[in-house]
Amino acid sequence: MPEPLAERIRPTSFDDIVGQSHLFGKNGAVRKMVERGYLTNMIFSGPPGTGKTTASMIIARSSGMRLRALNATSASLSDVKDVIKETDTLFGQKGVLLYLDEIQYFNKKQQQSLLEFIEDGRITLIASTTENPYYCVYNSLLSRSAVFEFRAVTPEDLVKALDRALAFLNAESGKDVKADPEALMKLAKVASGDVRRAINTLENVYATVDTSVTKDDVEAFVPSFTSVYDRNGDSHYDLLSALQKSIRGSDPDAAILYLCMLIENGDMLSACRRLQVIASEDVGLAYPLAPVIVKSCVDSALAVGLPEAVIPLSHATELLATSPKSNSAYTAYAKAKEDVASGGAKAIPRFFQAKYADEYKYPHDYPGHWVKQKYLPDDAKGGYYTFGDNKTEQLAKAYWESVKNGGK
Repeated sequence: MPEPLAERIRPTSFDDIVGQSHLFGKNGAVRKMVERGYLTNMIFSGPPGTGKTTASMIIARSSGMRLRALNATSASLSDVKDVIKETDTLFGQKGVLLYLDEIQYFNKKQQQSLLEFIEDGRITLIASTTENPYYCVYNSLLSRSAVFEFRAVTPEDLVKALDRALAFLNAESGKDVKADPEALMKLAKVASGDVRRAINTLENVYATVDTSVTKDDVEAFVPSFTSVYDRNGDSHYDLLSALQKSIRGSDPDAAILYLCMLIENGDMLSACRRLQVIASEDVGLAYPLAPVIVKSCVDSALAVGLPEAVIPLSHATELLATSPKSNSAYTAYAKAKEDVASGGAKAIPRFFQAKYADEYKYPHDYPGHWVKQKYLPDDAKGGYYTFGDNKTEQLAKAYWESVKNGGK
């Protein structure tokens, strides 16, 4: 079986890498460094299929260094030691460039085993990760490396890669297959910024056609749940909306489905952000610990990475979906904002000012730690916050009414 098409046409120069002009374009940061003969340790962070491995191979060739590649999902400490031994051989005289893919799967000891050899220049490290490097790479390596972000490739740039792939397939097979622009754009959109996925899907489609690639040919190879997903389009926001509204509506089945669709389409970070918003916007004071728990789940997900990240994120989603709901705090802010926008609430009570501090009544000196005192500006409408009808806020309401009535 031949190599996948994405491997057969892997770019050999920066000019052929699509979608990362900020790194490899004419004024790209990495390109400038390499062309000027400057090479440092690097960490490449970004979604799969965006050129991280390709870039490391091009850098290695241009540097004249021996390239060794390890994948942290399967490599062991002994594999690292084997790479280190090569620095003492004839082949490693110019140093070894180690490309370490999925570095988040290396533990602290494995990562630290490289430090000595990075510092004395025998190993130049290029590590890649699909996760946030500031969560998964230890500080000792981060401080010795330049971090570069790879971005999901836009559909427009992906079409350029697909045109190149189609030309290669035609030259390889002796055919003259054409492709409808609509078909290529369809392929580009459903690939969710992943060049490798787009090219390999095109190869599968190509094997089934005679003279042309149409949109219908592409759709036969595209799962229905990904075919409507465009990370930069309406479907992206539709799915986030569906997640939030399902949680707000206390439907745990719908909520977990939309979480799954987001993650399986490669958009875990958007789900993480939205879950943290929901915790305060829709659960809020009905369960004040929800934001704390959700933040902990999100941190855990980012730390462990996929596929295990789905476990804490599922925890957070179902917790929010089955929690009591309140938007009273969010609504209170919105009302206060209206008051401020209309020009109200200009003059705050003067006892807040240092020169009138002696007029301030210190609540802790009074029974129940409360004393009647006007905190709102005279020109403020007030009435922003209304206790929600959930158990937590009703208990708070009863407590404060009791305090204000002298404990009665």
